[in-house]
Amino acid sequence: MTPERLARIKQTLDRRQPDLSVLTDQVHKPRNLSAILRSCDAFGLAHMHVVWPREGFRAFRKTAGGSYNWVTTHTHRTMTEATTALKAQGHKLYAAQLSERAIDYRDADFTAPCTVILGNEVDGVSPEAAAEADEHIVIPMMGMVESLNVSAACAIILSEAQRQRSEAGLYDQRRLPDEDYQRLLFCWCNPQIKRYCDDRRLPYPPFDPETGELIDGVAWMESVRRLRHPDANFDFSD
Repeated sequence: MTPERLARIKQTLDRRQPDLSVLTDQVHKPRNLSAILRSCDAFGLAHMHVVWPREGFRAFRKTAGGSYNWVTTHTHRTMTEATTALKAQGHKLYAAQLSERAIDYRDADFTAPCTVILGNEVDGVSPEAAAEADEHIVIPMMGMVESLNVSAACAIILSEAQRQRSEAGLYDQRRLPDEDYQRLLFCWCNPQIKRYCDDRRLPYPPFDPETGELIDGVAWMESVRRLRHPDANFDFSD
């Protein structure tokens, strides 16, 4: 871990917005989901929510590449499950939906805790999501086409959210809870060890947030071996 890499990781975490998220409503094309995830990372979102069967989500993970490592994704079995969880966190729900009550997306208040709901490529936002939304928002169209690709719409809306939050100073101070910050700092600095622990359901080892390195990694590995193989005899004298 170079000092420059560690500084970039910390700078990114310092700007993460835990109370601004995106919820996709059965968006099924992996390339669109991946592009949405990249926009979430680019505009500083900490979370993305997905309503999609587990099989489809696994396919999405394969195409998301590196972006998947930087934004925490949450899957929900139904839209009701997703909106209930987000409202319990105090989020206002903005559905990208053309309707009689829709407002210009630039008139929405993105500085408050909120989630943008994006519909799928064929049917758009589902009736359930439209009904649960606090507001419907639209991007004014000046051409012949009536709608944008869902990933393009996501980037445009999040760009406005970033503008509003920047003006409000919300990117100028660390906003992630300390526990989440420390966990993500470890995971981003030590991705291989994170995967090793996750695959084996092991707790993460102690690490130094000033360097991003493990504290006595050899002793930790010895403890892991003893934990996983309590009846084995290990000779660590060498």
